[in-house]
Amino acid sequence: MSKENGLLLAVELDGRNESPRALKEAVTAAERAGFTLVTFGDALVPEADEKNRIDAGTRAAFVSSTTSTIGLAPTVHTLTTEPFFLATQLASLDHTSHGRGAWVVGADNRSAAHDAVGSTVRDADAITPEVRDVVDLARRLWDSWEDDAVIRDTATGRYLDPDKVHHVRFEGEFFDVVGPLITPRSPQGQIVVIGRADLGITDLLDIVLVDDPTSAAEHDRLVFTDVSVTEDVSPLVGVVDGVRFTPASAGEFGDLIDRVAPALAEAGALRRPEPGRTLRENLGLDHPVSRYAVTAQN
Repeated sequence: MSKENGLLLAVELDGRNESPRALKEAVTAAERAGFTLVTFGDALVPEADEKNRIDAGTRAAFVSSTTSTIGLAPTVHTLTTEPFFLATQLASLDHTSHGRGAWVVGADNRSAAHDAVGSTVRDADAITPEVRDVVDLARRLWDSWEDDAVIRDTATGRYLDPDKVHHVRFEGEFFDVVGPLITPRSPQGQIVVIGRADLGITDLLDIVLVDDPTSAAEHDRLVFTDVSVTEDVSPLVGVVDGVRFTPASAGEFGDLIDRVAPALAEAGALRRPEPGRTLRENLGLDHPVSRYAVTAQN
């Protein structure tokens, strides 16, 4: 997908003090305005001024059945979430959204977050290796079922072909997992993985989030940059693949939907997702073949 065709739009909804009704209305409004992606910020331990914050994965699942084109990307933290559960949760989101699941890779290393799950704060030089192992393992688990593993053969009573469900046998520094995943391969095969450039795992990402859009050429992945609602993003056409707006208030979100997105569409600078496509397809990403299927064929 060429950057010259305009910008893919994303918006961050951090979920602070947001009711389920307000969440549903916001995501629906973003979808109608032509946004390709909504991200859901998260924190294991809410801030003092937050009330009844619902975790990002639950928020994404909640709106999955009432939307049809927009990608749904909860933040799930790698240092405080069990990797097998993480991979299962995200695969399930891809199933419920019919192929619109994504994941913003989080690495919350605050003592309060670790205290909540009984883990320990990581040394700075240990964060990237552990995050890398979690993302690598998740991708392996998503590949553990081949696309056609589920056969539903009523004549023989066979639900799946066991030869197409694989053990991943992951052995790392931080955890060992045999697998396979308990969830069949999801519509996208691989959920879209999003992460900041400074995580040090760019090669494992589908979308890289950068602070400086001029650094986009350094990455051979899709590149998004965070912008404010008041920022003129038209100069970024051809520089980055997309922008993620971070509204600071309900008023800014309304301005984003009512003014900014329509203006970009009128100027031909908005790349709107097409109905009936998965998020990967709307991002111009291929449907990946399971690495285990390739190995089996060889």
